[in-house]
Amino acid sequence: MALLDEVKNYLDITWQDQDTETKLIGIIERGKKYIDKISGKEQDYDQNDLAKSLLLDYCLYARNQALAEFAHDYQHELMQLQIRADIERWQEANEDSEEETPNVQ
Repeated sequence: MALLDEVKNYLDITWQDQDTETKLIGIIERGKKYIDKISGKEQDYDQNDLAKSLLLDYCLYARNQALAEFAHDYQHELMQLQIRADIERWQEANEDSEEETPNVQ
């Protein structure tokens, strides 16, 4: 299912309207940029994980003109996403250094 269709389903939008879809596409893109910025890396929104869940909720808040509350209400989840990205970066950096360092026993 395309991300736009998933957002429409999440928001209980059952009708077809080009203006609504255009608005939702803008909200989705802004939400992706916001979440990517907070996490420090580009997320994969095709997987059913924390990033996608946050994006769906971002769209809900944006559609209801409540974005000012989003960061507060989801601060723990946003921090969790940021920590995960930091751990991944640390692991990648250490994998590279382990390959270069001989194993001394």
